[in-house]
Amino acid sequence: MTPGTIRTGVGGWTYEPWRDNFYPADLPKARELDYAVNHLGTIEINGTFYRTQTPATYAKWRDAAPEGFVYAVKALQYCVAKKKLAEAEESIGRFLSSGLSELGDRLGPILWQFRETRQFDPDDIAAFMAMLPAQIDGVRTRHVVEVRHESFACPEFVALARRHGVGIVVAAHDKHPMIADPTADFMYARLMQSQEDVATGYGPDELDRWAGIARAWSEGQCPAELTYVSDGNAADGSARDVFIYFISGAKLRNPAAAMALADRLGRPA
Repeated sequence: MTPGTIRTGVGGWTYEPWRDNFYPADLPKARELDYAVNHLGTIEINGTFYRTQTPATYAKWRDAAPEGFVYAVKALQYCVAKKKLAEAEESIGRFLSSGLSELGDRLGPILWQFRETRQFDPDDIAAFMAMLPAQIDGVRTRHVVEVRHESFACPEFVALARRHGVGIVVAAHDKHPMIADPTADFMYARLMQSQEDVATGYGPDELDRWAGIARAWSEGQCPAELTYVSDGNAADGSARDVFIYFISGAKLRNPAAAMALADRLGRPA
């Protein structure tokens, strides 16, 4: 069995402090994306969360990325802001048809981030997941949800996500629940505890630990050290692609963290 591909990256590519510790000092700002996509394996685009982009913008991002690189796309916040997600079909459709397919094979998972106040409503979440298409204009899509309320930490939610093939973000965060149950053919982690006083954001032991977790995921295993909420964790040995993003925390250190983890995995970032 060939393991899935493991990619490590960060959220966005524009952050002023990165001018001092990630980007070369003489690099023109207009070339930041070119530099980032050639030093990381993936980037979670967060500009798409705040405003609708154009097909031309997605095409520009596609053309900047080398072979094998993929973007995760954070869905427009308005799509998941409604009290009832079942009523969001029109806004979801507009977002998905705004040009994402221009990314082609550079399109990775689409991240749907729920508000911290959203609680698990089985019927509403089922209706939402049923709206998520498997392709856009012939381009394959993969979907992942980030839930931030404890009510989602239940077997019923895991079973629902698994039925629809939707991933669940594995969140390393002080307050958000961790749900590490695999529900799709990929795993998606957001690590949000980097520290500014550590040059690589995470110390060597923690980076080694996440490297081991990433390898296990790519081989279809479920590392015992993580938190699961269902009995059947689908450790079936099926290869899974793995996406690990260093987000928030000490954002200054996140590119170094992503590259340090990639070094441990013996793969390009």
